[in-house]
Amino acid sequence: MKSISILMMFFAWISGSAQTNPVKIFESDTFETSKGPLKITFIGHGTLMIEAGNQVVHIDPVLREADFSKLSRANLILITHEHFDHLDKKAISLISNPQTIIILSNSCKGLIDNGIVLLNGEQKSFGDWEIKAVPAYNLINKRSDGLPFHAKGNGNGYVISFGGKRIYVAGDTENIPEMSKLKNIDIAFLPMNLPYTMTPRMVADGAKSFMPSVLYPYHYGETNPQLLVDLLKDTPIKVVIRKLK
Repeated sequence: MKSISILMMFFAWISGSAQTNPVKIFESDTFETSKGPLKITFIGHGTLMIEAGNQVVHIDPVLREADFSKLSRANLILITHEHFDHLDKKAISLISNPQTIIILSNSCKGLIDNGIVLLNGEQKSFGDWEIKAVPAYNLINKRSDGLPFHAKGNGNGYVISFGGKRIYVAGDTENIPEMSKLKNIDIAFLPMNLPYTMTPRMVADGAKSFMPSVLYPYHYGETNPQLLVDLLKDTPIKVVIRKLK
């Protein structure tokens, strides 16, 4: 009887642990490219992981979104800006090795050892990957002191090219004029939370300015993403909702 009681206690402990520490299941989508499949994993909020050509690209890895000790090591890490929900040194250390290349925005200069700063408009190639830094900033939404939440020239969005596919990860931005100059974007990630980035209407207007084939709202906080779906229902843009609050 004693052994049965111990066994029951063990299973109760296992059950309780599973409830308090659930394993997070990440959604992912796969796209075909000229160099094979490209898989995007939606970690959460502004955090993404891209896998293609036996290489891994992490974007804005943040520990509050995942246990990065259990995720694939990075060949390339892209950081959009210095805010805590985008730059996490501990997360970066968990997925880095001596060969990992870390790309930073101007606002992250000096914050990460051996990071490479790409200014808005600059572009570099890393093997089969081409990375271009594009502007990300506020025009309208500002702090109580009148300063924008994201100042022009500080942060980056990134256009990531691999195997003929072009992915735009906008970072924290509004629907700025530079967005309309983007060309041939296959997949776009646009932020949608106030007061820091955009309303659904602003995201819709921004998307219409460059017409990506697939649009993912991300970094969307408590904003209802269905509003964006409704705003773009009469366009050829495919809006896909993933768990990116």
